[in-house]
Amino acid sequence: MPVFWLSDNDYHFPDPNLADDEGILAIGGDLSPERLLVAYELGIFPWFNPSDPIVWWSPNPRFVLFPKELKVAKSMRPYFNGNKFQLTLDTHFEQVIRNCQQTNRKGQHGTWITEDMVNGYCQLHEMGYAHSVEVWKNKQLVGGLYGIGLGKCFFGESMFAHVSNASKFGFISIVKKLEEKGYWLIDCQQATRHLSSLGGRPLPRQDFLDILLKNKEQSTDLGSWRNWV
Repeated sequence: MPVFWLSDNDYHFPDPNLADDEGILAIGGDLSPERLLVAYELGIFPWFNPSDPIVWWSPNPRFVLFPKELKVAKSMRPYFNGNKFQLTLDTHFEQVIRNCQQTNRKGQHGTWITEDMVNGYCQLHEMGYAHSVEVWKNKQLVGGLYGIGLGKCFFGESMFAHVSNASKFGFISIVKKLEEKGYWLIDCQQATRHLSSLGGRPLPRQDFLDILLKNKEQSTDLGSWRNWV
């Protein structure tokens, strides 16, 4: 499959099914909130090295989690029953994305969360589309994650933890909240052992895109999610 170069003048993307075997669909464009919203609506996301052009992905299969399939290990139950962590939503979005940016990850050198990415997602947060999950211990931010909410789908982007199980606590908590709100799916993008243990599974790209097509008809919970907690 060819890899497409995006125009700087419009936000059009090629059909996600035209991505190559690795999942790469297109290169170029920008990380403006308008382009990012078009991309997520189509099931496309940016991921690239800071020194490279922007690369847009549509992997096949897609890794997702359906809220009803969430798995909570017995070892996590004390964290919910004993108030070991405290949870907030949308109170420190930039702090969360900065922590994700600074987290060292196995097999990666540096970060893929560039300053343009931080700016784009912070603008989406101000517009009410991007949301953060904050996990606290002794009034210190010890974990969290962020992503995009569109219709009845939540597109997870990145997470971090400074103490054991903090990011897992945040992820489980937001999945439970999203299930209460009637959300259909959490997009995890690509498989990890961590997400597999929580119930994530591969989904054929066409099935994923079919869900997104129906999702366009759903209203989006715009604005702060602070009062969800």
